[in-house]
Amino acid sequence: MEPIRTTGNVTPLRPGEAPGPRIPPHNYEVEQALLGAVLANNLVFDKVGEFLRPEHFADALHGRIFEAAGKLIQRGQIANFLTLKNLFDQDPALAEVGGAQYLARLASSLVSLINAEDYGHAVHDLHLRRHLIGLGEDIVNKAFDHDVDQPARDQIEVAEQRLYQLAETGLSEAVLMPLSGALAKAIAMAEAAHKRSSHITGVTTGLIDLDKKLGGLHPSDLVIIAGRPGMGKTALATNIAFSAANAYKEDRDEGGAKVAFFSLEMSSEQLATRILAERTGVSSDRIRRGEVRDEDFVKFVSAAQDLERLPLFIDDTPALSVPALRTRARRLKRQHGLGLIVIDYLQLMRTAGENRFDNRVQEVSEITRGLKAIAKELSVPVLALSQLSRAVEQRDDKRPQLSDLRESGSIEQDADVVMFIFREEYYHTRKEPKQHEDETEDKFRQRYDRWQAKGEDVHNMADLDIAKQRHGPTGTVPLFFDAQVTRFGNLDRDRRNDGRAD
Repeated sequence: MEPIRTTGNVTPLRPGEAPGPRIPPHNYEVEQALLGAVLANNLVFDKVGEFLRPEHFADALHGRIFEAAGKLIQRGQIANFLTLKNLFDQDPALAEVGGAQYLARLASSLVSLINAEDYGHAVHDLHLRRHLIGLGEDIVNKAFDHDVDQPARDQIEVAEQRLYQLAETGLSEAVLMPLSGALAKAIAMAEAAHKRSSHITGVTTGLIDLDKKLGGLHPSDLVIIAGRPGMGKTALATNIAFSAANAYKEDRDEGGAKVAFFSLEMSSEQLATRILAERTGVSSDRIRRGEVRDEDFVKFVSAAQDLERLPLFIDDTPALSVPALRTRARRLKRQHGLGLIVIDYLQLMRTAGENRFDNRVQEVSEITRGLKAIAKELSVPVLALSQLSRAVEQRDDKRPQLSDLRESGSIEQDADVVMFIFREEYYHTRKEPKQHEDETEDKFRQRYDRWQAKGEDVHNMADLDIAKQRHGPTGTVPLFFDAQVTRFGNLDRDRRNDGRAD
């Protein structure tokens, strides 16, 4: 049996009316009125030219006239009946509708210059409706075709991406801002930071020294936190997400934000367990194994009651694509508000279903460009975690460098901030000395004592190396790290040896 195909486009049927051929939505009279306004006053083109294109006209001839007028106007020439007449004298399509006389009728069809911009929006709206009809037909036809290379979920994401692209057409108007407006925004931002006790302009990370270096996480910025497995990337991202959401709950004027956490590696329950462990001081490992005491459950209930009002939203969909993430983030911002996006982690994401790349580097580059575009579109910071290559493990100095970014592509280029987590304690504990055959007991004991002393020196210590910051200084921020509850904190150097943090 052949699959059913949709055919044509129809206007809505009235009660009792028999079905007939569908006519794409259009309004030739409005198109004519708009062209008449452009020919009467070329300044009209400046108002509609930002969002209107020749292909938006239902009548292709009207689109060609609009394009020809635009070319003349952009060259600084006058576009009117006389100047366009010379261009269309030899045009067969114009001759069929009356040649130069049709241009004269357009010039005389002006209704009102005041409504000219409304005419332009009406033409564009009808263009969107025609494309929506075509997109709907394509979705139906692709759904009927059983393509094993494009499962239903991929088709949904492609459809979402096409809808998003369609929604974005014509939204480029009013993108130019005078310097005075930009300066006013910059001064307002500085004033807001001055009034905050933390003196930051962006979303707080909850880490005092890091906030001082970055000024918080800024809207439109793509921030990358990278590290080798075991360094605590997810723990740091979770701590930052919690701190931002908690600051919003306590006092939204102090750098707080509603947070969307996209966890492609861990489930929402695992993330919740980490936050619960950090809040109660009960090891997440003990919670997973059920080795908790009765008094611990009292802590759990108290923490849960406090955390349930936290504006932190978790999405643990695996292998999430950039278009799907964009759609969900836009929906969340529209419905609840959104101030920060966290992604764990970059290499587990994928691009739209139809995109195919020759290698993984190209695909990751497309992902980072997409994340940067999301940050700018939604005007929120995007914090994404990234893996590092194994080249780190092959060096004596394990401290990461920008060249260690795994499948780097354009990660370094697109990111506004790149930071590396480094915990020397992780590597030091794996280098416990062994006595050599020809080594005396005293020499071995001296070497072992030096190893222990170094271990005490790096215990609960972590470094966050800011390797790139587009709008500020680089440098290293020392942090406290409690591995038992996977918590990063502010380092108090005066109390460093007793294992406590602020």
